[in-house]
Amino acid sequence: QVTLVQSGGGSAQPGGSLRLSCVASGNVSAIKAANWYRQAPGKERELVASITVRSELSYGDSVKGRFTISRDSTKNAVYLQMNSLKTEDTAVYLCNVQIVTNQFTTSDYWGQGTQVTVSS
Repeated sequence: QVTLVQSGGGSAQPGGSLRLSCVASGNVSAIKAANWYRQAPGKERELVASITVRSELSYGDSVKGRFTISRDSTKNAVYLQMNSLKTEDTAVYLCNVQIVTNQFTTSDYWGQGTQVTVSS
């Protein structure tokens, strides 16, 4: 069984920073790839950042230059560092992770979501 737990987030002022974490535990051999999504009230889910199995990074246009996705293979964790936050970054953020189990099967998992609120 695999457990995926998100942490971080909360409130920040415009221009501030927050860091989100997404940690996999249990029957986990490795994190193959990961995405961070966000969903604001009344809006569609938006892909914010991605990291591939080869550690290739990509970002949504609205966060380029401000957000950074990273992976720590030793901790089976994925992070999203968010800098220069704007009010429009307010949303629920979700991690989506492709996990390789100890039996070498690959499955997709979602974190529970975490609220990020940017306001003055």
